[in-house]
Amino acid sequence: MRLTRTRGTPGVLQLLAIIAGSSGCAGLPTSESRSGMDLYLAHPYPLAVQRVQRLPDGPVTLQQAVEIALSNYPSIRAARARVDAAGGGIDLANTAYLPRIDLLWQEIRATRNNFSGTILPNPVIPGLSGPVASTPTWNNSWGSAGGVLFALEPFDFGYRSASVDVTRATMAQAHSQVEITRLEAATNAAEAFLALLAAQESYRTAQSNVDRWTVFTQSVHVLAGQQLRPGADASRADAELAQAHIQLTQVKRIVDDARATLLEALGFGEGTVAIDPGPLLKLPLRTEVPAIDPAAHPLSQSQKASIEVLRARVKALESAYYPKFLLQLMANGRGTGFDSTGKTLDGDEGLLPDRANWEAGLTITFPLMDHFQLKARSAIEGGNEQAERSRLDQIILGLRLQEAKVRSALEAALGVLEKTPVQLKAAQDAEMQSTTRYQNGLGTISEVAETRQLLARAEIDDTVAKLAVWRVLSQASRVQGDVAPFLQVLEQTPR
Repeated sequence: MRLTRTRGTPGVLQLLAIIAGSSGCAGLPTSESRSGMDLYLAHPYPLAVQRVQRLPDGPVTLQQAVEIALSNYPSIRAARARVDAAGGGIDLANTAYLPRIDLLWQEIRATRNNFSGTILPNPVIPGLSGPVASTPTWNNSWGSAGGVLFALEPFDFGYRSASVDVTRATMAQAHSQVEITRLEAATNAAEAFLALLAAQESYRTAQSNVDRWTVFTQSVHVLAGQQLRPGADASRADAELAQAHIQLTQVKRIVDDARATLLEALGFGEGTVAIDPGPLLKLPLRTEVPAIDPAAHPLSQSQKASIEVLRARVKALESAYYPKFLLQLMANGRGTGFDSTGKTLDGDEGLLPDRANWEAGLTITFPLMDHFQLKARSAIEGGNEQAERSRLDQIILGLRLQEAKVRSALEAALGVLEKTPVQLKAAQDAEMQSTTRYQNGLGTISEVAETRQLLARAEIDDTVAKLAVWRVLSQASRVQGDVAPFLQVLEQTPR
């Protein structure tokens, strides 16, 4: 949403648009439960915390907002489910070490016509055994077959182990994605909370501006009615009061939008949430940005996990071009209702297999021409690995650039914070003096309007300057990859 400044607008909407636009977007745990920082640091992942089913009845602090987001945001549950799925992939890969046992039983009623010749393998025409009949016949009898086949691959030159390593690397990658999602949910909740607080403070300032204009307009109408001031002053006062009401309505909309963004960040689609600012309207106890290690950031760790997945795939491909050894043991039996000459036997002959055999052997296969396919696949995975390594370098470079921007933003925010009290005091004095001058007939209503616009702008600048420092610290936690230091500063700052 883009807002343009109209005549008499004291800069409230522009500042709010900047702050509100920057945010990403159950029963509440009681005071006896863990703090937001403790929950963020908890291991294993805080999904063991019961999902928040409804919004709390009372105001929510920023720490509690982070806690609700970590236990309630859908993307975290989805990321954790992907970890569970990856764990199932490890179990599936380990099943390759198990032997294969196949059981078979057939009960057949069929004719016995057979002849010499060959046929290509196919799934439709069954194989026949027995002597070749001199003439065809439609006589039929029972037949049966049953057996068990045990097959075991005693060794594989590391291929199955490499396949398990691929699934383990995939699971590590899923774990790193959980960390990224948790960081995103926590920082989004913190920034949405700060945006709502800034909007509410701006609404309070806009309401104060309306109250001042209401009182002043009443006094102007009294003076105009006594013909001590021209009627144009009364009209100007009415216009300024109407403009103040318009600004209040616009700020109210921004408050509603910011509240909806916070609800989304907490994992709710509807409801009403109230916030407790705590110490956020004061200067943080510590205003320095901790040292940032881009290599330890969850984004970097996730990218490293992606590289490890590709390396594991390359290793598995390298272990694939070896002979396959298969130890096989088989026991089977067959029954037939025909004798050795093809004559049909009487009764239930053939219902049960009465001729048994067993077999034991070692089968060795070597897919000779797979070399070219495996070589091409290895080249593909190698190229993907190099691409992912380059992307890791890009991530680290981007994090370093963001760190420089955060430090610059913090320096600017602290510099602004040093000047806003001076600006506010001067604006208050100017507004009081212009109002007094007007009431004594020494000034004009335009002077009053200008100084009140300056006062409203100075009030919002002073509030936003404090929140801007907190917002930069929240952004620093996003760049650092850990929201715990930000929560520690918040908990240590007195209310």
